[in-house]
Amino acid sequence: MKSYQPFIEIRRDLHKIPEVGYKEFKTQAYLLNYIHTLPSNRMEIRTWKTGIFVKVNGTNPSKMIGYRADIDALPINEETELSFQSEHDGFMHACGHDFHMSIALGILTNVVNEPINDDMLFMFQPAEEGPGGAEPMINSDIFKEWKPSLIIGLHIAPEHPVGTIATKEGLLFANTSELFIDLHGKGGHAAFPHQTNDMIVAACTLVTQLQSIVSRNVDPLDSAVITIGKITSGTVQNIIAKRARLEGTIRTLSVASMTKVKERIQAMVRGIEVGYGCNVDIDYGAMYHQVYNHHEMTREFMLYIKEHPDAQLIECTEAMTGEDFGYMIKDIPGFMFWLGVDTEYGLHHSKLSPKEEAIGVAIEIVTDYLRWKSV
Repeated sequence: MKSYQPFIEIRRDLHKIPEVGYKEFKTQAYLLNYIHTLPSNRMEIRTWKTGIFVKVNGTNPSKMIGYRADIDALPINEETELSFQSEHDGFMHACGHDFHMSIALGILTNVVNEPINDDMLFMFQPAEEGPGGAEPMINSDIFKEWKPSLIIGLHIAPEHPVGTIATKEGLLFANTSELFIDLHGKGGHAAFPHQTNDMIVAACTLVTQLQSIVSRNVDPLDSAVITIGKITSGTVQNIIAKRARLEGTIRTLSVASMTKVKERIQAMVRGIEVGYGCNVDIDYGAMYHQVYNHHEMTREFMLYIKEHPDAQLIECTEAMTGEDFGYMIKDIPGFMFWLGVDTEYGLHHSKLSPKEEAIGVAIEIVTDYLRWKSV
């Protein structure tokens, strides 16, 4: 395997400048600056919001192959103590999107300098972590003009060794939805609770009730998760709160269960309104479609990986992880796979530090697959 050190350096540069969804201005500029160093006679480049489309012309195309990399970061304060750690306080590439971008640039470089038969469309997508960039990106006029025949994507996997490719046919990532619930009542003095409608009590009751949905309303042979990760309410200890806000997430392995969960949440909220004399608003925020790998394409890719000298295949199980790549393969054949990066800290952890050797492994394996697929 040839050296891919330049793309490790690119990853480190990108790691220093993490930016959240639709604010990836420095990231977009960095990516464009590199892309413009490649032979321009083989590429067409167009920007979309803070994202980028790059079309690479093949030598004898019969189809267009899409490849997607997400580019945004998370509002997490980095604690890795790396020499190239985040220069943006309170933000970090804690989900590996710096890896995803550098790998995509490496693959792009390979197919520009040594073209494959088929055309390729590289999509550097913003806002994967929220509010969701995939769906609006594929609804853009640029995507409609350059619509690929199939789409591929990857995500780093901290739990797997470097050199590991993990995937499966069918469902890989869950349906997900954000959940924001605002309760509005009547505040007042702590000594006169009978003159108020206490939203802390109402919110706590609702949180407890929500926990019964998975155990009593979802098919036991299906799977779902409802997590309330944040509660905000009150001002000081002797004032009854007139407002409360719950923030959480819903994850299901089927579309039907997602619908059922939301129906039950709405029913419980109506009960809270009656029982506590308050008004409640629900906002489902960003909703991501499940990542459902195309059976035939994924099976073909897995057979290819089994024969690749630099890769080890693991047939994994589905995960409750959310990924808006699911919108990209909802109506176009495609698949996503996990790339082993062997680190003790999980995704979205402030100390996530993936092994950089995985960058070269991914560039080599995906490039080889694209050449094979394009014959």
